[in-house]
Amino acid sequence: MKTALTRRELLNRCGMGMGALALPGLVTGSPAQAAGAAGPLSPRAPHFAPKAKRIIHLFMNGGPSHVDTFDPKPALTRYAGQLLPGGNLTTERPTGAAFPSPFKFSRYGHSGIEVSDLFPHTGECIDDIAVIRSMQADIPNHEPSFLLMNCGEARLPRPSMGSWLTYGLGTENQNLPGFIAMCPRGKPTQGEQNWQSAFLPGVLQGTYIDTQFTEVTRLIEHIRSARTSPERQLHMLQELRLLNEAHRSACGDDPQLDARIQSFELAYRMQAEATDAFDVSREPDHIQAMYGPGIQARQILMARRLLERGVRFVQVWHDAGQPWDNHGNILDHRPLARQCDQAIGALLKDLKQRGMLDDTLVIWGGEFGRTPTVELTSGLEAGGGRDHNHYGFSMWLAGGGIKGGQVYGATDEFGFRAEENPVHVHDLHATILHLMGFDHERLTYRYAGRDFRLTDVHGRVVKELLA
Repeated sequence: MKTALTRRELLNRCGMGMGALALPGLVTGSPAQAAGAAGPLSPRAPHFAPKAKRIIHLFMNGGPSHVDTFDPKPALTRYAGQLLPGGNLTTERPTGAAFPSPFKFSRYGHSGIEVSDLFPHTGECIDDIAVIRSMQADIPNHEPSFLLMNCGEARLPRPSMGSWLTYGLGTENQNLPGFIAMCPRGKPTQGEQNWQSAFLPGVLQGTYIDTQFTEVTRLIEHIRSARTSPERQLHMLQELRLLNEAHRSACGDDPQLDARIQSFELAYRMQAEATDAFDVSREPDHIQAMYGPGIQARQILMARRLLERGVRFVQVWHDAGQPWDNHGNILDHRPLARQCDQAIGALLKDLKQRGMLDDTLVIWGGEFGRTPTVELTSGLEAGGGRDHNHYGFSMWLAGGGIKGGQVYGATDEFGFRAEENPVHVHDLHATILHLMGFDHERLTYRYAGRDFRLTDVHGRVVKELLA
């Protein structure tokens, strides 16, 4: 007579949600912790003393225009309506005449750095910001550029930056993921690939949060079990642990099994912590007013609350798809900036007044920039938008060991190509890892007979950005 269930039979009969699969992680610790071993999320020291301990990456997906935000180009006004010297500029689509920015630039702070009127609240914090005006990517297409910016590789499956950092550092709060990706109204272009763990342990993949919702049960799928009481969960999971240990004894280590167990346990532990972390209504009224209304403000405030609770890397996407991809009308940048500028300025000020900005790195930017010339929408007809431009664009960094109040690098006089001190995405990644305490050439993972790293075989630390 059959006296024991297989693992698959037990799971099928239990009918539990993901969050119900790991009560022992809350009550008695995970299997790895119970065995005295360090799990993949356990805190670890970097190679050397870090300047930053945590990161918020504000990802303006779609490609914000640098010549309309942080890289003013008066020469475009002089050449307005004319072809630039050298003829038409082409990246992905044909473009026409010089297209001056419709937005006004003003100087901010003691540094006097120019910022457009799209970002006045961010401009107020410019003395804490280092603007890189000479960024470069490889291709003027969204999909490969998303993956290059997030994973260091445009084509092949590679771990994301957040996964690499969680691999290297672990997380300070075992009840929350080390890496969270927040994007309202669905997932961005390339979906989970943007926060994938690839060949790293699966538990290091970013946890996706749909921030259009406010209820924790909708923010995080399967965070609650509707079928099983905590007492019943504990009994079933004790049995499941015995089966898992028997499986390991018979078959040896199985990375996929380990990743699944760790993810289940983490998901359950989140039930106690997530409700508090994602509930911005618990913030004082003056803090909520400082960040402002709307989804973007709420998710940026959530990001600060998550960092306070030990999450290592929070990526904040502006929205699903490519909202900043304004081919037809660059004036669409204005409502997009209004959705996030107040909250970005509030974040920098809030981190500073809490004493967190010194060891929190804030990153702002998209996957590439846009052309200084008008896009030709059909034949020779000119629209009011700009095409993709990977040859030169702007990003900025603040806090976490960054020397603020400076501009690094420059594009040519029209803003088409990085001309002075170019910074490739690989260089940006090397610099970020350095600020987090890592030599980017030594943070590696052996897979398929090769030692892989975020920067592949490239990258240099841009020391001029460091405080």
